[in-house]
Amino acid sequence: MDFLEIVSLLAATLRFSTPLLLACLAGLYSERSGLFDIGLEGKMLFAAFAAGAVAAVTANMWLGLLAAVGASMLTSSVQGAASISLKGNQIIAGVAINMLAAGLTTFLGQSWFGQGGRTPPLPDGGRFPRIRLPFATELSGVPIIGPIYSTVLSGHYIFVYVAFLMVPVTAYVLFHTRFGLRLRAVGENPKAIDTAGISVTWMRYQALIITAVLVGIGGAYLSIAQTSGFINNMSAGRGYIALAALIFAKWRPWPALLVCLMFGYLDAVQLRLQGRDFPIIGEIPVQAIQALPYILTIILLAGFIGKAVAPKASGLPYTKER
Repeated sequence: MDFLEIVSLLAATLRFSTPLLLACLAGLYSERSGLFDIGLEGKMLFAAFAAGAVAAVTANMWLGLLAAVGASMLTSSVQGAASISLKGNQIIAGVAINMLAAGLTTFLGQSWFGQGGRTPPLPDGGRFPRIRLPFATELSGVPIIGPIYSTVLSGHYIFVYVAFLMVPVTAYVLFHTRFGLRLRAVGENPKAIDTAGISVTWMRYQALIITAVLVGIGGAYLSIAQTSGFINNMSAGRGYIALAALIFAKWRPWPALLVCLMFGYLDAVQLRLQGRDFPIIGEIPVQAIQALPYILTIILLAGFIGKAVAPKASGLPYTKER
């Protein structure tokens, strides 16, 4: 593999890591507040469909993004009502959201557009363009530095830069602000927070709002940036992988970045391995190569991540004492 192939692989790694990172950071907020958010997959799928549908009809990428966040907000409000207000089982609520998203997006897509659950290809103005950093073209011919700057750092969608910027922002918010301290305390000891006069319910709803915004942006990235429209089940398990990455990172933002980059790298590698002949074994079936990120997820969760201790109140509804 020559230098230019390595540079191209690194650029693809950043692109493939973006939806995982956004979903992982989204889950970090909700899980730190004590909500086990298995519904990340469904929220991302709803957001991707809303973005693709609205952008296809209006030819406006910003309206598509707004629709994605709105769809994710609506889904999170249903989750919050079931898990926080009604104190239902958080896992069941998340699974229900995932199942509803898988079926409803396909049904609505077929009913509205008649293309087998897909949305039409996005018109001009419906898809986000790539961003070229200053002097990227001029520096592209400079050895080593040029390709890295013009290919790895430049030429991405705005969502990529937002996702990586959110890592230090999340780290600061969670560990250096009063809001972050309260959020982490709610996930560890909600009774103590309640005794201090802080609403546990409101803190968890705030966490869900932030989660909805981040995962909504991740869903929009899939349908109106990385591709030109929505296709069936286009989240393809990224919400589950993001949840696994969150556990692997032990609910911390910087390790979450590294884990998501690792999964993004595997995604980029599996695309380049498809159709290649290998010594002795020949060509590996495409399905086997595509399963690499999911196989790694299973291996990591099977015992290679060490002891990962979730927030103590995670998955437990809180009832205010009278």
